[in-house]
Amino acid sequence: MDAFGDLLRGVRAQGSLFGSSTLTPPWALRFVDGAPLTLCTVLSGAGWIVPEGRPPEQLRAGETVIVRGPAPFTFVDEIGTSAEPVACGEHCATPEQGGTRHRRGWNDRGGAEAGDGAEADGATTLIVGAYPVRGEISRRLLDALPVVLRACTDDGPDPIWDHLVAEVAADTPGQQVVLDRLLDWMLVCVLREFFDRPGGEPPAWYTAQRDPVVGDALRLLHTEPAAPWTVSTLADRAGVSRSTLAKRFAELVGEPPLTYLARWRMTLAADLLAEQEAATVAEVARTVGYTDAFAFSAAFKRIRGVSPSGFRRGA
Repeated sequence: MDAFGDLLRGVRAQGSLFGSSTLTPPWALRFVDGAPLTLCTVLSGAGWIVPEGRPPEQLRAGETVIVRGPAPFTFVDEIGTSAEPVACGEHCATPEQGGTRHRRGWNDRGGAEAGDGAEADGATTLIVGAYPVRGEISRRLLDALPVVLRACTDDGPDPIWDHLVAEVAADTPGQQVVLDRLLDWMLVCVLREFFDRPGGEPPAWYTAQRDPVVGDALRLLHTEPAAPWTVSTLADRAGVSRSTLAKRFAELVGEPPLTYLARWRMTLAADLLAEQEAATVAEVARTVGYTDAFAFSAAFKRIRGVSPSGFRRGA
């Protein structure tokens, strides 16, 4: 597992939040559930993403943005629209409402009315995927992102966009799962393209993955975090000298290999403490590579600022 892939563990679209929404002006959707990441892509028409306290961003057909939460944001037909905002939360695309096949049109009074799936003239079709991104592992990914991340469209829409359009138009078994996975594909591709942009400022752990030496070391640490690593054993596995690995790792990642490992182990431990209530502190310690629960607790408090038990109570 590489460092980027590890941060995306568990990041999955579920129910595509509002699914497929066909909107007739005037309209305004206000996303209020505080999802840490929300992917919005317009299949037809256009609109404006309006984050709280941020400039609006126009979104045309074939364009995609990722909005970082938890602050709410609005999607409107035009700035200053006359439509009353319709609140959209985590239940907007539940199966009993039709999932991704649930479509809504907005009349000129700003009220919602059921539609039959046919698009009206001038309508905008929006697909939204909400990503819970819970836990300390994925927090490292969120910290590296702007509030609104626009996908690059210099070469046209993402190739997967055509598949989204075709799937939304269909009414076939498994449609919800297919759409969720297509949105997952788009999310990863947009994030990867953002970090790879010329002149960008990707996090150190991302750029370091491309180094033939440090990249191998990072993959080893993420694949086997509980192994009894030393700088020497890590260097042997990476095929370089101890001094070469220590120097290049510190230069590219910003900290020594074992410091990075300790921080990563505590990140893993934090999620285990929060998610596995039945696991004892000693069991969590062994899972992340500590045979001594007391040494683990001391390391956890040093890095996280709170004891494992205190962190669990807070979580």
